[in-house]
Amino acid sequence: MYNAQETKNRIKELCKSQKINMETLLINCDLGVNAIRQINDKKGMSSYSLARIADYLNCSVDYLLGRTDNPEINK
Repeated sequence: MYNAQETKNRIKELCKSQKINMETLLINCDLGVNAIRQINDKKGMSSYSLARIADYLNCSVDYLLGRTDNPEINK
C-alpha cells in the first residue's frame, strides 16, 4: 500500500546520499516548492512530478513508492 511518508523519506535519503539539497532537486526537475508537500495531500503527488524526481535521482518510481527496496528495479 502507498505510504506518503515513506515516499518522502526515500526522496530525502536519496538526495542526502547524492549530496543534493531539496531546493536543487525541485529546480532541476522544474517543480515548485510545494511538490514535496503534495505527497501528504489527499490527491497526492502527480505522476509527472514523481517520474521527474525518479529520473533525476536515477531510481525507479516503484522504489520511491516503496514497492521495492531495489532502486534499480523497473527503472
